Amino acid sequence: MILLIDNYDSFTYNLYQYLCELGAQVRVVRNDEITAAEVEALAPACRGVVLSPGPCTPKEAGVSVELVQRLAGKLPILGVCLGHQCIGEAFGGIVAGAGEIKHGK
Repeated sequence: MILLIDNYDSFTYNLYQYLCELGAQVRVVRNDEITAAEVEALAPACRGVVLSPGPCTPKEAGVSVELVQRLAGKLPILGVCLGHQCIGEAFGGIVAGAGEIKHGK
């Protein structure tokens, strides 16, 4: 089973669909509806964690950063957009605005 942490983003279910198409069993849980200890207790049934995109910053992403800190080296973790930012912050990175938006330039 793959645990997909939903950081309140509409793209979460696109990830769910792709993972299911690859044959994975996926459980989706919102970032404020599970604790890191509860995720650890899912082992060995849980084979990996995917952290979804979201509209906020890592500090506002519920259990996501703590989950990375507790599971690092124990389970594979994939972060998409905000999820990837959470991984960076969990390992001491600084997530900050760019100052000037460069989309499409």
